[in-house]
Amino acid sequence: MPNDTSSPALTGAAAACPRPRPAGPFAGPPPILTAAVLWGTTGTASSLAPAGVPAAAVGSAGLVLGGILLFLAAPGSRALPRTCTGGERRLLVLGALAVAGYPLTFYPAVARTGVAAATVIALGGAPVLAGLLGLFTGRSRPTARWTTATAAAVLGCTVLVLGPDLAGAGAPVDVLGVLLAGLAGLSYAGYALVGGELIAGGHRGAVPGVLFGGAALLVLPVVLWSAAAWLPTVRGGLVVLYLGAVTTFVCYRLFGYGLRHTAAQVATTLTLAEPAVAAVLGVTVLGERLPAVSWCGLAVLALGIVVLAPRRAPRSRQVTRNSVE
Repeated sequence: MPNDTSSPALTGAAAACPRPRPAGPFAGPPPILTAAVLWGTTGTASSLAPAGVPAAAVGSAGLVLGGILLFLAAPGSRALPRTCTGGERRLLVLGALAVAGYPLTFYPAVARTGVAAATVIALGGAPVLAGLLGLFTGRSRPTARWTTATAAAVLGCTVLVLGPDLAGAGAPVDVLGVLLAGLAGLSYAGYALVGGELIAGGHRGAVPGVLFGGAALLVLPVVLWSAAAWLPTVRGGLVVLYLGAVTTFVCYRLFGYGLRHTAAQVATTLTLAEPAVAAVLGVTVLGERLPAVSWCGLAVLALGIVVLAPRRAPRSRQVTRNSVE
């Protein structure tokens, strides 16, 4: 994963980004929160696949479908690899690898640690990363409002996932599951950084289509390895259809629309609604248990999101989940 946050592509993003479009009635936080709520259902949905199916295969199948849809829908996706420089082509490959790494690590983490824990570990640090990237590259400075709301949201996430241990009711920590969830977060950050650099170079909407389309090809062997035994079933097909068409294609379209009128720092903090939804679904649908201290963490997380949600901020040039237009 590239980690050079001082690249010319990042620092030169101001010249590459066009003027923001006029805000519509469904712009800013609402579509971002909608996407985050739907993303929060991915762990629960994947757990409803037929018994015995490898978790990585389920997530990869969703990526294959969603990646194909995003590639076909994104303008300029077919022409982008031909018009890129050599360095940009290498970034496309790295970005596709980062996207492909997410389902290969996140869904197995869900299977080992539970929906709530895997989601919080994988995504809880994203707002902090977005803020640090903006600060280190000089492209934006976190506001006091964002800092306060993000601190509350991250604290709430931490208490939410550590609640069972704090209450003395937690099962032994699955070290491999935690490691896989951390790698999923690293894949997410790698995609955000690479996609941000390419978008800063003026490619914009074509970038996610190429990255997700390329990732779909990379994980296709994982799907084909076991697909014959479960994908043709009604249950398996419905789970993949939901993961691909809804939580990948529709969600990234919604998120991209919201980012036109929302600062990236704010957007990334708003996506912490995802682990909250995942935790609630884990309890109500899958029978996972959360002690009172975890519910307190969930309340603090919700408070942080509420602080940010009412006001629409100008679009930031920071790196986050990238726009699909």
